[in-house]
Amino acid sequence: MSELAADAVQPIVLKEWAVAIRALLEGKQMMLLRKGGIREETRHFQLVSPSFYFMPTYEHQKKELVKPSFQPWVEETMSEFNAADPNVKIAAYGEVTEDIELYDQDSLDRLRDFHIWTDSFAEERLRWKKKQPLHLLLVRVFKLEEPTEIKLREAYIGCKSWVRLEDEIANARMSPVIEQHEYDDAVQKITKLLRN
Repeated sequence: MSELAADAVQPIVLKEWAVAIRALLEGKQMMLLRKGGIREETRHFQLVSPSFYFMPTYEHQKKELVKPSFQPWVEETMSEFNAADPNVKIAAYGEVTEDIELYDQDSLDRLRDFHIWTDSFAEERLRWKKKQPLHLLLVRVFKLEEPTEIKLREAYIGCKSWVRLEDEIANARMSPVIEQHEYDDAVQKITKLLRN
């Protein structure tokens, strides 16, 4: 498995549910569905950077919002969360290869086998801010060999998708969760599903 050294990587993080990050790290999904956080500066989601670290969030994830087979993961990730901890653990890095705008339920339904969320929650994301598209991000994910702890600063808190880190993540070595050819095959399968 090839490795990537991220010493020159932009210190930008995308905030995502801890359970979704686990699914990405375990190769159970390679997509994200985004509309943007309540406190987004632009009021809608924008792909600020195609490459970023993932910062786990815990406040809004609930087991009834993910498929039954992934519900134990919600409880497991919540057991790792300590609100009093001044640090947050960064264990994953991603590179977006496709940013596809979804506008209709039919397109969303075709993706149900490729993510952990329930149909009703995915539909809720599509319907929220109806005039804005739901962004389907296809992400090649890399696992940090050694997770890095960073200070959870006040500027990182709140319902926003992106955070620019004040601290560096120096010389992070990482490996892809799935090989390039497997990723390319999955991307082709998903994009073909959406075209038909």
